[in-house]
Amino acid sequence: MIQISLMLLTSLIFKPENISFQIVDQIEKPNFIIVFVDDMGYGDLGSYGHPTINTPNLDKMAYEGQKWTQFYSASSVCTPSRAAILTGRLPIRNGMIGKRNRVLFPNSKYGLPNSEITIAEKLKESGYKTAAIGKWHLGHKKEYLPLQHGFDYYYGIPYSNDMDKMNGETCCPGSKYWQKYENKNPGSTKFYNIPLIENNDIIERPVDQTTITKRFSDKAVEFIKNNKEDNFFIYLAHNLPHIPLYASDDFLGKSKRGLYGDVIEEIDHGMGLIMEELKKNHLDKNTIVVFTSDNGPWLPFETHSGSAGLLREGKGTTWEGGQRIPGIFWGAGIKPGVINDLGSTMDIFPTLLEMSNTNMVDDRIIDGVSIKNTLLKHEPSKRETIFYYRSREIYAVRYGDYKAHLITQGAYNYPKGSDEKIVLDIPLLYNLNIDPSEKYNIADKNPEILLEIDKIIEKHKKNLKAPNDLLKHREFGS
Repeated sequence: MIQISLMLLTSLIFKPENISFQIVDQIEKPNFIIVFVDDMGYGDLGSYGHPTINTPNLDKMAYEGQKWTQFYSASSVCTPSRAAILTGRLPIRNGMIGKRNRVLFPNSKYGLPNSEITIAEKLKESGYKTAAIGKWHLGHKKEYLPLQHGFDYYYGIPYSNDMDKMNGETCCPGSKYWQKYENKNPGSTKFYNIPLIENNDIIERPVDQTTITKRFSDKAVEFIKNNKEDNFFIYLAHNLPHIPLYASDDFLGKSKRGLYGDVIEEIDHGMGLIMEELKKNHLDKNTIVVFTSDNGPWLPFETHSGSAGLLREGKGTTWEGGQRIPGIFWGAGIKPGVINDLGSTMDIFPTLLEMSNTNMVDDRIIDGVSIKNTLLKHEPSKRETIFYYRSREIYAVRYGDYKAHLITQGAYNYPKGSDEKIVLDIPLLYNLNIDPSEKYNIADKNPEILLEIDKIIEKHKKNLKAPNDLLKHREFGS
C-alpha cells in the first residue's frame, strides 16, 4: 500500500500537467474574461518582442499560459472585428462589414442586429453574470447597446475615441487628421464629445479620456468583487491605444517608448490589478483570461501608432500586419506553451461555450472552431483557413502554411498613394511559416496550392448568405 502511494505521488510530481487536466475536468463552469484592446500591433508587447515597452503582467500571463504566434482577428478594422469576436461569425454574415463605410459612426442608423447571438447571451443562459466594459462600437442607439445583447452591465463608450469631434477639430487645435502628433497628450478632451454610458444612460459627456483606461480596469475589478460568488463573464474592451492617445498622470512620460508606450504600460498595469483580484479571491484556478487586439497598428500616426513587428503593414490592410495580433490565454487548466497553430478571435465563441458546458448555437453557421483541446492538451488546432475580408470582398485566404492574395490594397493613403486597389490576374502566394513578412512570391512554383485555395473560396461562397451592408446607412451626412 505504501509503495503504491509513493508511486502515485511520484507520478503526480513528475507530471504536473495531469493535475491541470484533473482540475479542468472538475470545473463545470469557469469564469471568463476577454480583454480586447484597440489597434495594438503584433509587436507591441514585451513577450512579442518589443524592446522598450514594459509589460510585465502580460508577459507573465504569456509565460504561465499560452502565447499564440498565429492568432488572427476577423477584420483589419474595429466594427467588424468586434462583431466577429462576440458572435463567432464572419461579419459578412451579419451586415457588420461595409463596402464604403468600414465602421459605424455617431450618425449611423444601425448596429449589430438583435437577431445575432453573442457570447454574453449564451453564457447568461447558463447562469453567468455578464459585463461589457469599454468600447462597444456595435451601435450607439439604445436598441443596439450591450444590455440588449446579453450583458447585465455596461460601462463604456459607444464608438471610437476619435469620433464625435467638436468644432471641426481632430486631435488637437490646428492639426490635420493625418498630421503626425507630438509626443504628448493631444490637448484637452473637450475637442471630442464622446459620451460615457453606464447601462443605457449617458453619465458623462465628454468623457475624460485621460482617466479612461484606469476607470475601465477598476470597473472590471469591481465586477469581479461583486460577483465572486457567481459565475461571471467580462468583456473588457479598452478603447486605447487607438488615437488620440491619453495616459493618466501616473503613467504619462514613464515609458521609454513615449506616449504610445505610456498607454500600453497603463493597460498592462490594469491587467495586473485584475490578476491580483482573481488571486485574492481564489478565482485564478477557476477563471480563464484571454488578451488580444481588434486589429493591427494604425501606421499613419507614426510614433502614436504601434508596431506589427516583422509583419507587413497594419490596420486597414489584409497584409499580415492588419489582422495577425497577439493572442494570450491564461488560467484554469491552460497548458503552458507557445502555440504556432492557426487561431482566430472567432474561435473564442465556441471554445467558451464548450468549456462552460453551454449548448452550441445550431441554427446558423458559426465560423469559429473550438480550440479547447489545444488550450488544455496542446492538441493541434482544427482551424485550417483564415479569410481576409476587406469591405465585402475576399482579398486573401490563408490555407495551412500558405496565404494567397487575390486583391491587394494598402492602408488609408499611407504612404501616400499606396491605397490603390489592385485585382491580381494571378494571386500572390507566400509560405508564412518561412516568410511571415510576405516578401517572396512563390505562386509560379506552387500552382496546385492556388487551385486548392480556389476550391476553398468556392465552397465558402456557396455557404454564404450575406445580408445587406448595415454600415452604409446614416441619419445625416455622408
